[in-house]
Amino acid sequence: MKPFAVRRWLFAVLIFASSVQAAQKVDIVIRDGTIVTMAGPNIPNGGVAIDKGKIVAVGDVSQYVSTTTIDAHGNAVLPGFVNTHTHVAMVLFRGIADDRDLMDWLQHYIFPAEAKNVTAEFVKWGTRLAAAEMIQSGTTTFTDMYYFESEVAAEAKRAGLRGVVGETLIDFPAPDNKTWDAAVAYIRNFVKQWHGDPLITPALAPHSPYLVSREHLQQTRRLADELHVPILIHVSETRDELRQVAEKQNGLLPGLYLDSIGFLAHDVIAAHGVWLSPEEIRVFAQRGVGIAHCPESNEMLASGMAPVADMLRAGINVGLGTDGPAGSNNNLDMVEEMASAARLQKIKMMDPKALSARKVLEMATIGGARVLGMEQKIGTLEPGKQADVVIVNLQQAKTQPVYAVESAIVYAASGSSVITTICDGKILMRDGKVRTVDVPAAIAKAKQYRDQVVKSLQ
Repeated sequence: MKPFAVRRWLFAVLIFASSVQAAQKVDIVIRDGTIVTMAGPNIPNGGVAIDKGKIVAVGDVSQYVSTTTIDAHGNAVLPGFVNTHTHVAMVLFRGIADDRDLMDWLQHYIFPAEAKNVTAEFVKWGTRLAAAEMIQSGTTTFTDMYYFESEVAAEAKRAGLRGVVGETLIDFPAPDNKTWDAAVAYIRNFVKQWHGDPLITPALAPHSPYLVSREHLQQTRRLADELHVPILIHVSETRDELRQVAEKQNGLLPGLYLDSIGFLAHDVIAAHGVWLSPEEIRVFAQRGVGIAHCPESNEMLASGMAPVADMLRAGINVGLGTDGPAGSNNNLDMVEEMASAARLQKIKMMDPKALSARKVLEMATIGGARVLGMEQKIGTLEPGKQADVVIVNLQQAKTQPVYAVESAIVYAASGSSVITTICDGKILMRDGKVRTVDVPAAIAKAKQYRDQVVKSLQ
């Protein structure tokens, strides 16, 4: 080789070596998508670098290299969705009793079906099927309220999902605990088992102010303070609830009744809030209570339209929830939930600007994180936060052309438009293929349970 050629070759080697040295190796690099950070303006043709479960860079990721590089060209990259209220194992009752009001649905269908069918194994398989559905539609954090919640926690962790998991407390025999004292003992063990887990947050879940006594609600408050766990509860879902509570509590509205007994605090997540009065909204804001707004459930059961715009204006943290997928919604699709939330508020307020696509996208991400007290960990794409990231396919016929990314996601896409789901830096689904749940096995088991449920109710 001639001297000049040798020098040129050495120079090229040195340049290559220095570029490799300058590059930083990370676990995952997402490139060339529209980054919807939810912490500031969108970043076109940007990326996200992920290492050891956390986001290390957003926007320009040219200095990062990885053996796992995801091309997001033409698609949206955004925080994983936060479902602030559901009962995931109820997927195994999906469609069992549609087109009924809440009390008819509960008393004549759900409670009898649960009494005859719900076991730890039932909850395990229901949660497994629900985990697949949530991963496929971009949910990375869910808030649950059901029975055998240790099974829910174990299945969520196995699937790689983040969960706030609340064991139900109720004033009649439940499938897992036949007495109140048994439920309290279960909860103590449950909280001890999952305390400090990076993905699972144990919680207490007294059903509602009409199915849990004053004494037991106050005991729940004390227990939450002692164990340092949040409280999940249904509040002011229907007009019938208002009547039931008023008859027993000297005419008080549910929210004011809970406040009068010292129950409300910043660690309470109240589901629904459909019939909250202006005074209750003011009190909830003062106490720091978060609201899980469930528009599709409220539509399905004809419960009413929650005053979401008034809640937001008062400073209440409001997230979105799907509620249970068994007649009060029938799916766990947070993208559908966003569209319904926006459209319902437009009708309620008779104002097309009442709730924008950007605002409901906020409610489904950082808003939900605030409701759960997790805004420092999740809800936006920022360096230092946990890497909960989804990619939404905007190259479909139904999402094209794209003038505004938020509009395309909320009003045109659906949960099935999600193609990649990452939680805590782990890829749960890529290019539409779920990696952490055996989906065919979960579907097969669901069909077996359907036959069992039908037979049990004959």
